[in-house]
Amino acid sequence: MTGMGGGSLLTPILILLFGFKPTLAVGTDVLHGAIFKTFGAVRHRRLGTVHARMTFWMFLGSGPMSLLGVQLAEWMENRYGDGAQSISAKVIGAALVLGGLGFLAKTFVKRGVQPDNGPFLLQHRDRVISFTLGALGGFIVGLTSVGSGTFFALVMLLVFPLTAAKIVGTDIFHAAALLWVAGLSHLLHGNVDVGAMAWLLLGSIPGILLGSQMTVRVPERSLRVALATVLAASGVRLLEVPSYDLLVPAILVAGAGLALGVEINRPGGRVAAFVRRLAWQR
Repeated sequence: MTGMGGGSLLTPILILLFGFKPTLAVGTDVLHGAIFKTFGAVRHRRLGTVHARMTFWMFLGSGPMSLLGVQLAEWMENRYGDGAQSISAKVIGAALVLGGLGFLAKTFVKRGVQPDNGPFLLQHRDRVISFTLGALGGFIVGLTSVGSGTFFALVMLLVFPLTAAKIVGTDIFHAAALLWVAGLSHLLHGNVDVGAMAWLLLGSIPGILLGSQMTVRVPERSLRVALATVLAASGVRLLEVPSYDLLVPAILVAGAGLALGVEINRPGGRVAAFVRRLAWQR
């Protein structure tokens, strides 16, 4: 539904709960993400929530750089062991927490360029930003498996005048293409547990199909609150701050409560109408 949080949450789960080596967890997560996000990408394309030209320019930078990230991850694993993956994950975790908090604040502050459903034509500046974003994000994804959704979505949210639904759709469509490049490279390096990936797909494919359908039905501001919440929770999980096992669910519950509050106060919303109906009956 948000396009984010898969790699940020799944890789640590594979490492901490199932005892995967970091490189194997990254490779399994990346190829798994490529497969299940392809289903979501096709669905979003049919729903009209994909900016195709932006996807092209991002992938032009992210595809080659993801291969470089995979090569560097392999080299660091052989030279420095598991410590290299841990440091990389913590750096990205800090960025996600700051980004989530910043975007949450930005959601409730009126900005100069408002998102709309009209066509957004890429100018030269936009193409340069998209290519640079793709190159940097592709390298990060190839190196750590984290960021295929969070990193790209965050920058698109802050830079481009797109609706939340179109940001999610574009993000998932681009992530599917990017993860296929990085995932096949990990597979060739022997960094994929095919059996574990198959079990993951049994749940993730139905989940992303349901989530993509919900994206176009959830109100704009409520969806933006959900995006910011997933960013912050993913970052806290990667940082492994004290009591993170309690803090992450607390962040998610708080985000859900905030999104519900936003929807209750939205004029003409179904939740607001339902609450008023209950109050009237009393």
